[in-house]
Amino acid sequence: MNFVKLILSILTCCLALTICHAQSSAELKKQRERLNREIELLNQSLKTTSSDRSLSLKQVNALNTQLRLREQKISTINKEIRLISNQIASHNKTIQNLRDQLAKLRKDYESMIMFAFRNRNAYNKIMFIFASKDFNQAFKRVKYLQQFNESRKHRAQEIEETQKAIALKVAQLEASKKEQATLLADQQKERNVIATEQGAESKVLQALTKQEKQFKQELQKKQQEDERLARAIRTAIQREIEEQRRLEEEARQAALALEAQRTGKTVKEIEAEKPAVRKSDSEVLANTPAAAKLSADFAGNRGRLPWPVQQGFITQGFGRHTIGRNVTVQNDGINIRTNNNAPVLAIFDGTVHTVLNMQGNISIIVQHGKYFSVYTNLSNPVVKRGQTIQRGQTLGAALVDPNDGTSEVHLEIWEGSAPINPEPWLAK
Repeated sequence: MNFVKLILSILTCCLALTICHAQSSAELKKQRERLNREIELLNQSLKTTSSDRSLSLKQVNALNTQLRLREQKISTINKEIRLISNQIASHNKTIQNLRDQLAKLRKDYESMIMFAFRNRNAYNKIMFIFASKDFNQAFKRVKYLQQFNESRKHRAQEIEETQKAIALKVAQLEASKKEQATLLADQQKERNVIATEQGAESKVLQALTKQEKQFKQELQKKQQEDERLARAIRTAIQREIEEQRRLEEEARQAALALEAQRTGKTVKEIEAEKPAVRKSDSEVLANTPAAAKLSADFAGNRGRLPWPVQQGFITQGFGRHTIGRNVTVQNDGINIRTNNNAPVLAIFDGTVHTVLNMQGNISIIVQHGKYFSVYTNLSNPVVKRGQTIQRGQTLGAALVDPNDGTSEVHLEIWEGSAPINPEPWLAK
């Protein structure tokens, strides 16, 4: 029975490892499938933009994104391969342990069979019992013979169970090897595609070099538009911070006046005793219980916020980016390519703070306590300033670029007066 428990323990451990592997593997497969969908959407988008003979900044960004997504996919495949390699090693170790135990079981069983063969007739068994010194020894020998027969049956059962366990692990091992081979083939395929796409990107950059003047003009125009929009967003947020500071200062002065009446002291004397402490921008924006709660709720949803569009992929991330040769751009948010005229949705509950219209390009700023979410490249806004909105509520539609016929929504998240990277805040 101890050996049966041992076999069950080994199989239980293997099952636990398999479940852990399955969970991790399932997550990686889900990530790989998401990357496949994004790559497919990007390919469709590239077909649209490549049909236009004039090269554009969006096309360059799309090519860079395509390479980045494929690199991410290869990284995901590598993680899957490592997991499977560990599983294969675990299967091999378990199989070897089971085979060692099977060899020991067979050896013990052979000894039992030989003993049973030598004492196969009833006369030998009776003589074995009668040769006892006393009744107690005779009784023990009778019990021994009974237990010997039971033990022999158990050994046969243990051998059968071990053989089944080995067959099961061998089947799992073969399945893991097959999955590993498929992933290795997929990995090599992606590497080949990357080599091809790098060549395509190189050709585009060479073509851009020939059209450098036109490209720089386009880039300069876009940078000017982005800077103008960034100033407008920063001004709107700073205006809100200053307004909250003004209201807070008015409340403080009113409280000082009341205390001066109560104590008979002057306001200056009280201020000297209790000097005002300047709060940070974030603290000012969360200076009421409702604003503090909304800020905490927003922060608590980091990594779980919905995307502002139902379908799309990031074409340019947060921060500084080099495009072409010695051309650097700053992105205070992320750019998301999506379907034309796709609904643009609020990522969290809040209040519409500002609706900007810059030559038909709509930007909407939503306040969430000390946080702000900014949605740009919209058309047909369906909300207005001061309106309370819910997570997932439609704000407007994705603007279609008349130059290349694509839609690219720009999303920013601000904490106080500083932009932060939105990507880690969105659900994967």
